[in-house]
Parts: sequence; C-alpha cells; structure tokens
Amino acid sequence: MCIVPIRQPGSINENADPDVKSDMLMRLDEVYPWEHPKYRHGEGNTASHLKASTVGSSQVVFIHQGDLVLGTWQGIYFCEFDGPRSRNYFVKVIPD
Repeated sequence: MCIVPIRQPGSINENADPDVKSDMLMRLDEVYPWEHPKYRHGEGNTASHLKASTVGSSQVVFIHQGDLVLGTWQGIYFCEFDGPRSRNYFVKVIPD
C-alpha cells in the first residue's frame, strides 16, 4: 500500500506516547519558525512549506493478511502545517 497525501506531508513514528508528537512539533517550530525576516514567500506560510519538504509527502506501508505492518508502537501521522483545513488523501494498494 502506498499512502500519498495530496499536498500534505505524512510520517510514520511512535504513536504510543503523545509527547513524541509534541516534541516533533516543538522542534520543527524551532528549526522553521513561522516568522523570519528573510522569508520572501508572499503568502506568509514559508514555514509550512519547509516543514512539509522536511517530513516528505508519501509513505509506503506494507499490508500482511489484511493488517498494516507497523512496529508495535508506530502509527501513521498526517501532518498539517498550514491549517486547519480539509485535505484529501490518495491510497493505492499494489498487489504482490
């Protein structure tokens, strides 16, 4: 299976401890602050583009006997850095 968020990043990471998500968002905000005097993009959302490029926009997840093959603590994160807003996702299942 290939999950391709349309115009939106996604990540596979630990999903058991909510502090992981908080820590990741904190660090991304430190590296890519929302405002920076050298940003030139006119819409004012340069940080969201930088974060999306860093995280990536697709994930490949294997399916075995109908179940996603993830680590014990893993989950799939759909990351919204420029919202909230409605998003569409494209999921393609590629058979063996």
